[in-house]
Formats: sequence, C-alpha cells, structure tokens
Amino acid sequence: MGRIASIRRTPPSRRWQALAFAWWRLLTATIHRWRLRGCGTGNIVAPPLFWTPEFITLGSGVLIWRGCRIEGIDSEGDRQFQPHIEIQDGVSLQQHCHIVAVGPLVIGAQTTISFNVMIMDVDHEYGALDENVMTQPLVHRRTSIGRNCFIGAGAKLQPGTELGDNCVVGSNAVVRGQYPAGCVLAGVPAKIVKRYNPARGRWQKVDSRGEFVDD
Repeated sequence: MGRIASIRRTPPSRRWQALAFAWWRLLTATIHRWRLRGCGTGNIVAPPLFWTPEFITLGSGVLIWRGCRIEGIDSEGDRQFQPHIEIQDGVSLQQHCHIVAVGPLVIGAQTTISFNVMIMDVDHEYGALDENVMTQPLVHRRTSIGRNCFIGAGAKLQPGTELGDNCVVGSNAVVRGQYPAGCVLAGVPAKIVKRYNPARGRWQKVDSRGEFVDD
C-alpha cells in the first residue's frame, strides 16, 4: 500500500519520465547492447541525434539523455582511424551533447556532463588558405576526462584537452590543454581559478601561477 500511495503522490510528468526510462533501459539491454562495442548493465540510452555504437563502449549505470551525437570517425579518404569512445560506469550525458573521436577517448567513471557540451579529439587542418576548412585533413589530438568530473552546460572541450580526476569545468568554458586532478576551470579560454587544497580540506583560489592564495 505504501508503494501505491507513493506512486499516487508522484506528479504525472515524473511517472511518464519513469516509464520512458524503463523503456529506454529495456531497449539498451536487449537491442543496443548487441550493436555497441561493449555494454555493462543498467544503462539507459535515450534516442540519439546520431551515434556510431560500434565504436562506443558503455560501462554500467550510464545515462545518456535524448538528442546526443556520439560519433566515431574511422576513415577519411585513404586514411584509417581507430575510434573508441569509452564512457565508464555511472557517467551521465545530458541532452544535446556532441562527442566526436577518431582515436581513444575516455570519459571517467561517475562524471557528469551537462547539456550542450562539446567534446572532440579531432581538428581539421586549415593551412590551405583557399580551401574550405572542412575539406582539409583531420588531425587527432589525444583527449580524455578523468573520474568524478563535472562539465558545466555549454562547455567546449577542444581536441588535446586532458582533465584529471575531480575537475569542475564552468558553464560555457572553452578548454584546451592538460589540467591536473582537483581543479576548477572557467572562462574563454579556460583557466584554473581554484584547486583543491588537501592541507586545508577545501577548494581554494589560485593565482596565475597556480599557487594557492588566501581567500
């Protein structure tokens, strides 16, 4: 009776959401898992805008909201690539995320990626001045995200970005480069604005050299 009463108290919109999640979980377990390169248990994949499941590995407990583009590119003319997008346990991708890879791209366990985030490990050359950039050769730059990170809405993680564990990226930040574990990034271009100070057990502001400052 308690369970029935709880369901009755739940707003209709949440009931529909629960039903949709149950349906997507069933589809993932019975259909998508055979198309994916690898698939754990308890995953929910809502209808994507576009994806290439043969180049994607999901851990367990992954949630991918509707309208994401998750694409591995395996060839360009005569060139061959080895794309592998690994989304580890407990990762959440909110709606309209855009992930494109030509090489191995790992999103670490328990990372949350908010809506409209772009993550790519590939650029186009643009050296030929009179040629459309989109027709110029692809360039791979290693890209990865550590465990337990949070990527804010609208952030752009450009090719060559490597985030350590427990990083926080602010909304609309444009990130490129290598960043250690336990830092907060914000701005365009993104800079480290805080780091976790284990000696004080809290996040603390840093200066332009990355040294802790009193706040």
